[in-house]
Amino acid sequence: RRLGRFELADGGTIFLDEVGEMAAATQVKTLRVLEDRTFFRVGGTQAIKVDVRVIAATNKSLKEEVALARFRDDLFYRLNVLHIYLPPLRERKTDIPLLVRRFIAEFAKQHDRTFRGITPEALQILVDAEWPGNIRQLRNLIESMVVLAPEGEIRASDIPKDIREHGSILPMRLLGPDRDVGGAGAGAGARELEFIFRSLVELKLQVEELRRRLEERPGRVEVIEVGPGTGVSAVTPGQVEPAPEADVVYRPGMTMADVERAAIEAALRDTQGNRRKAAEILGIGERTLYRKLKAYALA
Repeated sequence: RRLGRFELADGGTIFLDEVGEMAAATQVKTLRVLEDRTFFRVGGTQAIKVDVRVIAATNKSLKEEVALARFRDDLFYRLNVLHIYLPPLRERKTDIPLLVRRFIAEFAKQHDRTFRGITPEALQILVDAEWPGNIRQLRNLIESMVVLAPEGEIRASDIPKDIREHGSILPMRLLGPDRDVGGAGAGAGARELEFIFRSLVELKLQVEELRRRLEERPGRVEVIEVGPGTGVSAVTPGQVEPAPEADVVYRPGMTMADVERAAIEAALRDTQGNRRKAAEILGIGERTLYRKLKAYALA
């Protein structure tokens, strides 16, 4: 018989990578193992006890996933005993030269190439890049250049154009409400993505409009911090009449959940609390709106 992962890790450590992508059914089973330290084999009737240390990793904000009802809050709190935040590579510029030299040596040996290294100019380009894909992106690029560089040395001209121009945007797929993505509930997920994307675009336009008005009316500007769930604060340039209030305000530090919550609150204010009309304005179903109201404690 084959042993499961937790059974194999009994007395040791198990690493759960990308727990933010875990299916709902798997979350329930994982929580049961963490709470009771027991599990049942498939088709089995006898509980098996294990003693396992669990290390989990994710590139998502699990707090936001909990707020959006995509990750169980009880599992989040059970996993979040000791939290270690690893900053993205763009915030650890001093690590890049060390990683580059390590990867060059690794891949030169793996592909049996005599490789001198990297020029200072090329290294500086890599240090200045944004690296949205973090270490995995850097590692794959170094392997590609070690294999393809014609001179046995990475030069600035060997680095792809998007990296040289400090490109920081990874490809993104946006799903429309009528796209078939497969699986139950896919349409609702696509509508939520469309709603979030539209909210961000509207917020960007509002911020640009506010900036334009401030530039047209010079004077002392008082900025009052706006917290989630509050009304719009005043922005007063001198003694001039203030600009009209916006329904949704974006400020640095707001998470995606904060943006979504602000958009829902604005729609409810515009409709005097009429949830049906608010859902129509937001372009989502009433059931989706009710679920989000519950998740954000707005009910």
